[in-house]
Amino acid sequence: MNDLGQDLELRLVRYFTAVAAHQHFGRAAADLHVAQPALSRQIQRLEKQLGARLLDRVPQGTRLTPAGQAFLPRAQALLQAARQAELAVRDQAETERITIGYVEDLVITAAVRELRRRHPDAEITTRHLSCRDVGALSDKRVDALIGRAPLPLAADTVLTTPLYEEPRMLVVPRGHPWADRPSVTSEELAGEKAAPCAFETADWTSYQLLGTGMPPMESYEDKLELVASGRAIAVLPVGDLRSSLRPDLVTVPIKGAPPSRVVVVSRKGDPNPMIKSFRLAAKAVLTAPAASPAWL
Repeated sequence: MNDLGQDLELRLVRYFTAVAAHQHFGRAAADLHVAQPALSRQIQRLEKQLGARLLDRVPQGTRLTPAGQAFLPRAQALLQAARQAELAVRDQAETERITIGYVEDLVITAAVRELRRRHPDAEITTRHLSCRDVGALSDKRVDALIGRAPLPLAADTVLTTPLYEEPRMLVVPRGHPWADRPSVTSEELAGEKAAPCAFETADWTSYQLLGTGMPPMESYEDKLELVASGRAIAVLPVGDLRSSLRPDLVTVPIKGAPPSRVVVVSRKGDPNPMIKSFRLAAKAVLTAPAASPAWL
């Protein structure tokens, strides 16, 4: 029975919209950084509170029930209204605040630590962004983000500061014809069908999955599994060390490919003074990881 005297928890509403977006509990749990059983229990709490089932499990994942379809746009509007209310209050507050986004493998701890050293009383938070969070900067969920260029953001709406560059590598399964090569060329990779993350545009994006007949997927781990199974190969920046954790994958230098550029991006004209401070902190402490002799 629906308890009309109990207010909706925004956290539960956000969990529901994440599952609805991914249409899969596992992927939604990974995106939210919560355990899948815990996410299932929270969705059940929300359904009990509303007095209706919102999601049905199907072999491919989940799908919205009629009640879920009716609730989803209202849930999204509720979260947006809450965010706008928060921003309205923050605009009037005197406390220094900034939310910093970062994508994929990038580690921004040193820059955040330096910013906290320079502004010990500021409220500084970070947010990991997935491919689905491509609008996080424009809708003000983050004030600045560190990512790999090119980003799908209009140049006249953002301010971009380069930090450093990294060469690129090819990731293939052991036993692949290129696995024992000292290097491959960008020309050899030309013509391969690519499936980049939504955070990337144009040619030579920082993360590419190359192959044919690939199923749609967002999880980085699922993409590595596809490479390990021999159904695809991947192009990554050499600073991304996650593939090295798998003994069934091999990395090969790519010759002739443009470097992957790591940048700080913020909204042009944003009056938040913490953004400039973060840019300075990031430029002071974030540098390209040291290259091994194989990449020199």
